[in-house]
Amino acid sequence: MDRPSKERYYLNIAREVAARSTCLKVLMGAIIVREDQIVATGYVGAPRGTKSSLDWGHCLRRELNIPSGSKYELCRSVHAEQNAIINAARAGVSLLGGDLYLFGCRREDGEPLDAFPCFICKKMIINAGLERVICSVKDGKYKIFAVEEWIREWQSQDILEDRYQYGRDQ
Repeated sequence: MDRPSKERYYLNIAREVAARSTCLKVLMGAIIVREDQIVATGYVGAPRGTKSSLDWGHCLRRELNIPSGSKYELCRSVHAEQNAIINAARAGVSLLGGDLYLFGCRREDGEPLDAFPCFICKKMIINAGLERVICSVKDGKYKIFAVEEWIREWQSQDILEDRYQYGRDQ
């Protein structure tokens, strides 16, 4: 048996975290690793103490015909990346210099997604001081982003020109 790379190892853990997701469309899981130690996890889910789409039995965004990648404020869920960052804050854990691993697949058939963070999550990742984001992609592999590159790109172009946008091809 081959020993998985660190990236694959942590993405496999993020996949398990994703299994807790309460979104009816996608399963997304995030883990944040700092100094080779998992310091926070998060999955797509409704805010604590509220009812999720899974609880309600329907998706508000689908009912309103909202396309993927837009109007996230009309979703019952908090994104996996956001929940991981929030969970670290609740525990008083610094994320400076850490890496975020993000796994995503479709709920209905388990098909892998290009699990790229949305613009809101990218802004939170930048402000949290994370260094890299490692995302699962459709072909079963992964893509590594340097957060510093996002910052440089956004200094010279508008965020809408961002090449890797969640929901673009979902």
